[in-house]
Amino acid sequence: MDDLIVKSVKSIEITLTAINHLKKQFLKNKTISTDTEIDFFKNIKPKFTSLSIYHNTILKIETKMPHGGEKIAKKYLNNELKKLKRFFDNNLDFYNYHRTGSSFLDFKYFVRGNYDIKLRLDSYYFETDHNFSTSHDFKVAKILAYDLVQVYLETKILQMSKRDYIEKSQLEPKGKIIWTGSKVSLTEILYAFHTKGVFNNGAAELKEIAMYFEEIFHIDLGQYRRTFLEIRERKSDRTKFLNTLEEVLTKRMDETDETF
Repeated sequence: MDDLIVKSVKSIEITLTAINHLKKQFLKNKTISTDTEIDFFKNIKPKFTSLSIYHNTILKIETKMPHGGEKIAKKYLNNELKKLKRFFDNNLDFYNYHRTGSSFLDFKYFVRGNYDIKLRLDSYYFETDHNFSTSHDFKVAKILAYDLVQVYLETKILQMSKRDYIEKSQLEPKGKIIWTGSKVSLTEILYAFHTKGVFNNGAAELKEIAMYFEEIFHIDLGQYRRTFLEIRERKSDRTKFLNTLEEVLTKRMDETDETF
C-alpha cells in the first residue's frame, strides 16, 4: 500500500488480531514455570505489542502532519523526535536494563502480580488484564516500537534533506564508481566512519555522510538506521564486513609482491 494512513489502519487491525490470538494461546497454559513466564513477557509478547504501538503511532503522526511545505513538515517531525527522546530520558534506568540484557529484576518486571509500586509503573498497567500483563512488558514493547518510530522519522527527515542536498550540491564526479556490495556492508562502514569521526574533524553528521555515500556510490541505502538496529541485534560477529576487510587486507599484505 502506498497510502501510509490506510496502511497503518490495516496494520493495526492485523496486529490486534494476532495479539488476541496470542493471548488465547497463552492463557490455555494453566501451569507454567517462572522462567517460561519471564521469557514470554520479556521477549515474546513485546514483539507483537510493539508492532501495534508502532503502527498506531505512525497513524497519529501521519494524520496530524501539517500542510504548508517541507520546512514546516520537518519542524513537526523533529518535534516528534523530541517526544521520543523525552520518553527514553524519562525511562533511562529501565532502558539501560533492557539494552544491556540484564535479568536481576526480571522476577519483578516480568512475572504477573509481582509489581513494585516504587518502580515507576505506567498507569496503563492498572487498566489492563493482569492475567496477560506484567508491570513492564508494555514498556519493553514501547522501547522496541519507539526505536522503529525513530527510524521512520529520521528517514523521512533525511529524504527531505536529501532533496535539498541534491538541489544545492555542486558535486560532479568525473568517474562513476558503483557500490556492488550489500547495503548492510556499506552501512557498517558508514557507522564506523561516523563513530571514528574521520570526516570534517568529526563534525559531519551521519545523514550527511549517508547522502554523500549514496551520491558517489550510486546507491540508495534506504532505512540505514533500521539496518543498523538489525546489525546491533546480531547474536555474534556484529561487524562481519569490517572483520572480513581486515582479514583480506592482512592476507594481501602477507602474500602480495605488489609495490606501491
